[in-house]
Amino acid sequence: MSLVHPRYKAAVVQAAPAFLDLDATVDKTIAYIEEAAKQGASLIAFPENWIPGYPWWIWLGTPAWAISRGFVQRYFDNALHYDSPQARRIEEAARINRICVVLGHAERDGGTLYLGQWIIDANGQTVAKRRKLRPTHGERTVFGEGDGSDLAVHETALGRIGALCCWENVLSLNKYAMFSQQEQVHIAAWPGFSIYEPFAPALGWEVNNSVSRVYAVEGGCFVLAPCSLISPEMYELLCDTQEKRELTHVGGGHAVIYGPDGRALCDKLPEDQEGLLYAELDLGMISLAKNAMDPVGHYSRPDVTRLLFNNQKNRPVEHFINPLTQQAAGAVEASLDPLE
Repeated sequence: MSLVHPRYKAAVVQAAPAFLDLDATVDKTIAYIEEAAKQGASLIAFPENWIPGYPWWIWLGTPAWAISRGFVQRYFDNALHYDSPQARRIEEAARINRICVVLGHAERDGGTLYLGQWIIDANGQTVAKRRKLRPTHGERTVFGEGDGSDLAVHETALGRIGALCCWENVLSLNKYAMFSQQEQVHIAAWPGFSIYEPFAPALGWEVNNSVSRVYAVEGGCFVLAPCSLISPEMYELLCDTQEKRELTHVGGGHAVIYGPDGRALCDKLPEDQEGLLYAELDLGMISLAKNAMDPVGHYSRPDVTRLLFNNQKNRPVEHFINPLTQQAAGAVEASLDPLE
């Protein structure tokens, strides 16, 4: 008897958020969820920090400038908290439209922000909440870090799904940790590719589209790579000097979808155009790709190289009770028991 492999349509977002506006970007999020569901998609993936937008000012000016312009305060106030009405609206949209959502967002937790990715299933239930393991370069002035528990792949009705942000997809050990969990559908979320072009090609679309493509081939998995862009309104807000105008431009959207053999599964949109890209995913293709190369199976050499991976969650405070104190408290309680 042949095994039936999941087959379904997936969508990725290429668009600009309602920059620094939590409620308006949630509205836009739900609109894309509804549009993808109407087109028959079972999964939709959003860019890195889609809510409330990527903090582009970190690449354009000093921290003092960002504070004085109000970016820092606005960004914190408009980041998404999981225990919020806005989060409930997104869960409900996933449930009503019967679609799995992988959402990139700035996560607000206490006084710290994290680069979050939230996986919600078609019942509106949380599959996973993850944080970018190591913010990239200037991002460290805005965001805290994740930990090894954030390198995780999750069993769902649509296959084994994992997600990473931006240059997390470059690092070989991150990738191998994901491959080792038999990842089938990977969301590589990107913020956009309009900064420092063309004099910093490592930040450009050609290099980073290649990163997504190589991830697909190395892992023998599907890669959905949503991507945001800089809108004319964002450009005017961010670029208050000629020098800043020379460091970026409107556009930068280069969303892609790749199959496990590295082929492009959809045509790209123009870099300044918003919209959804769709592809049909047939998870049966994965066994064909891995027949040639399984990086954690027959094509590995653990006797030569292997990965040391700590996947435990780290906490700044661990609560405990001293056993001696607990024993003494129990003795006092027993002595006060009227039945004794």
